[in-house]
Formats: sequence, structure tokens, C-alpha cells
Amino acid sequence: MIRVSNLSRRFGGLLALDRIGFEIGKGEVVGFLGPNGAGKTTAMRILSGYLPATSGVASVAGFDVLTESLEVRRRIGYLPESVPLYREHRVVEMLDFHGRLHRMPRAARKARIEEVLDLVGVRDRRRELIGRLSRGLRQRVALAVALLPDPEVLILDEPTSGLDPLQRIEVRKLLRGLAERRTVLLSSHILPEIEASCPRVLVIHRGRIVADGTPDELVAKLGGAGFVRPEAVVGDLEKALRVLRGIEGVRTVLHRGKLGIHDGFEIHGEGDLREDVGAAAASLGWALRELTSRRPTLEQIFARLTSGLDPAGDETAPEGGALPVAGASPANAPAPPGAEGQRKPAVVTLNPFEKRT
Repeated sequence: MIRVSNLSRRFGGLLALDRIGFEIGKGEVVGFLGPNGAGKTTAMRILSGYLPATSGVASVAGFDVLTESLEVRRRIGYLPESVPLYREHRVVEMLDFHGRLHRMPRAARKARIEEVLDLVGVRDRRRELIGRLSRGLRQRVALAVALLPDPEVLILDEPTSGLDPLQRIEVRKLLRGLAERRTVLLSSHILPEIEASCPRVLVIHRGRIVADGTPDELVAKLGGAGFVRPEAVVGDLEKALRVLRGIEGVRTVLHRGKLGIHDGFEIHGEGDLREDVGAAAASLGWALRELTSRRPTLEQIFARLTSGLDPAGDETAPEGGALPVAGASPANAPAPPGAEGQRKPAVVTLNPFEKRT
């Protein structure tokens, strides 16, 4: 339903999208995940026909978004980041206006308006002025506008923005129901929203797609190996290390220091080693306080891909090396030849209270 190939977009000297490419099949619900400024909104505007690409090709439902823009618009429902609703209209008037823009027959338009009001849960607000609605209710009305023409493809930019927790749960349920007959592409910079709504995730960073797959696939492919973490009163530390390193399948054992009277270890190896570690602890009479198996989370992978940091506090790369971050340059990269002697350009400021450099 959606095909993108080598798509780029420049705004002057800023490269907002850098030759991105992906495909989304019919009935898929795909999350576009990335930090603010990553290029999510730019890509969605191009797909919806609001913005031309600088280069590359994009198509929706088999129609080119540049040369067949009207055909594309007939088949999509688009919820932009900033919702364009007329505040002086009543809810039902806004929907009727958009129905006429879509050239829907009068009878079909009236019936469809009632359907979408029920779908998004604002039937009881149908006669209220949009300007008097809360932000969350306006977001629901905007979603109703996107659903009104019964589109084949839904492109939703931050669809849960401004909603309270209960409303977000309702929107997730709605999206799961819509996916039975539609293709859905939704963006967010909030990881739990994507995890809860989307079986597949596209991670975008600095205008490039840096990861694509289901959450489980991304954890397995990019997270590195998991490890077993025991905490126990072991007595002789050197003996404990020898015993743990002698367990079949163990590759490395790290001592993570003392936590009160307990010693903490990190054991890397093949498969789930908890049973063997527990048996060794029992045979030696260790007092176990913890024996857990840990794997990197999607949140940690997202943080590494987009910032190089681990939200758990570990900034080291996973086993096997650092994860590649598209477009990133190392902070300690050597300066180009001859750059040492070059004078930095002056910083121009219009702030009269700021000292010029």
C-alpha cells in the first residue's frame, strides 16, 4: 500500500530526509518512531501530498504522490501534527464540511458522520463549538475527520497528543480495529504508544531509517545477548568466580561489586543459565537474594540508536560492539587536516544583552 524509495527532502542547507526507503503492506499498523526533529512529520507530509520531495519516489495505493496526488488524497485519511479545525464550527458542521469536500452524497454523508462520531466517542458533543472543546476532544474530532471518507490508508501524526491515559487506551483499541481493513502509519516520539499500538516499528533518526522490524525482532537483532544476574552471600569470592566460570555454556563472568553483604555478578553465555547457576548456588550453600535473566529493552535500543545512551545508566555498547547510529559522528573524532589553525567564525547575535564573540 505504501512504497518509499530513496526519498530525500532538503530545506535549504538542512537535509531533513536522507534517502529513506520502506514498504508497508495492506492491513499493517506501523509505528514511525523517532525523537523530535528526526523527520517523521516531513515524511508523512510527503506521503499525504502536502509537501513535495526533493528526490526519490513514494506511492500510496499504487499512485505516485507527486504525479497522481489527487488519486492519493482520495485514498488516505490524514491527521496532521497541528490539527486544522475551524473553531467557530460545531463538531457536526465540521464533519459535514469535510464530507462535502470529499463529494460524498448527502445521505451517505449523514450516515457516515454518525458512524465516525460513535467510533471516536464524541456523539454527545456533536452540537458543541470546536473552540470550546478541550484539546483531547479536538484531537478526537480531528481523528473523525480523517476517518470520514472511509480511507484505505490512515496517516496519523501524533494521534494521541493531548489525550488523557483512558482516551489513549480507547484510541489504541480503535486503531487495532481499523487495521482489519486499512493500512495505518502513525508517528510518535513516545515509545510506549508505539509498543502498545504497532506490531512493526520504523525507527528514524536524523532523516534516516536506522531500524525496521517488530519490537521482538529489534531486541533480538540489535540488543545483543542477555545475561543472568545473581546476587548472593558467597563467602570466598575467588572460589565463587571459579565455580561460575566452570558452568557449561558460560562465556564471561563479571563481578559487579558488593551490595551490603551480597555479591553481584553478571554472567554471559549461551541460553538461559539460571537453572545451572541456581544449582551451583544450592550445592555451595550460597544465600541467594536474586537470580534473574535480563535482556535489553526496546527503550534501551531506541536510546542507543538515537543518542548513544542507555536509559538504565549503562553507556557502554552491547557485546559485539556499538550499535550504528546513522548520520552521527563521534564526539572525539579528529579534526580534518589544517583545521587546528583555522579561526572560528564570529557568532552573530541580535540580543543586545548577549556578549558578542
